[in-house]
Amino acid sequence: MLYSSSSYLSRIGHPVGRLAIEAVMYEGIEMEVKRGAAPRESLKEKLDVFRRRCHEMGLKITPQRTAVYQALLETDTHPSAEMVYRTVRKVFPSISLDTVNRTLLTLTDMGLAFAVEGSGDAKRFDANLKSHQHFKCLKCKRIIDFHHEPFDQIAVPKNLKGRFTVLRKTVYFEGFCHRCGGRPD
Repeated sequence: MLYSSSSYLSRIGHPVGRLAIEAVMYEGIEMEVKRGAAPRESLKEKLDVFRRRCHEMGLKITPQRTAVYQALLETDTHPSAEMVYRTVRKVFPSISLDTVNRTLLTLTDMGLAFAVEGSGDAKRFDANLKSHQHFKCLKCKRIIDFHHEPFDQIAVPKNLKGRFTVLRKTVYFEGFCHRCGGRPD
């Protein structure tokens, strides 16, 4: 029998819709769970879309797959697979890192998340599909969302138009965040 993550979590005594954890530290990056950042209906709507997409693609809706997606939805830290794994294994101790990684890649294939491009570090994931850009601190490794509307209007260069199909345009800044003093040590 398949369970939704919320019914499974309530069956095993965990608060519904929460992964029973407030924050996870991984290599100095705190993965904070967004509490109250998005309305509950929004989470429910996104999980409904997730279930519908799984059904359309012929994928099973497992509690583990749902928990991985929910963990990604409930954070704005752009976690790596390892960071999501450390969160989800609090609820599903037998889940493997490989399962989490494959699930995150499947979520990107489904259009429910995307990989934040970076410069040599572990691949990071984002479930925020609204138009936005990223700033990555080179010292603490945090990735911060921001939105600057003119960046939404970046034109595809003429020399690419006829030769390539552009699927997504992104703007990504690197530097030092205010927490790190805006400069390296």
